[in-house]
Amino acid sequence: MAKHRICTTSFASVYPLYIAKAEKKGRTKAEVDEIISWLTGYDRSQLEAQLAKRTDFETFFAQAPRANPARTLITGVVCGVRVETVAEPTMREIRYLDKLIDELARGKAMDKILREA
Repeated sequence: MAKHRICTTSFASVYPLYIAKAEKKGRTKAEVDEIISWLTGYDRSQLEAQLAKRTDFETFFAQAPRANPARTLITGVVCGVRVETVAEPTMREIRYLDKLIDELARGKAMDKILREA
């Protein structure tokens, strides 16, 4: 089975879209970064390095310092797809991130977005 195109897309090309979506709804880049850090374990300098390298999504998630175990608590629908049922691991991680950014843009409180196990 061929990989979905998003897996080979650079994270750096989509990152500004996450920020724009959040800022359009009155949220901040810092909140987007906090979500990414919570999900992947990247700190600010590690995230900046991944952006500078234009790492693709598959590598971005594969090299994540610490995938948050509580990410499996993320449920719901993104683009008509139920995130908890996505079988392909990289696509599931991408959908987790999409869902968290959607929640941020909808005004959900950060403590609710960043689930606790």
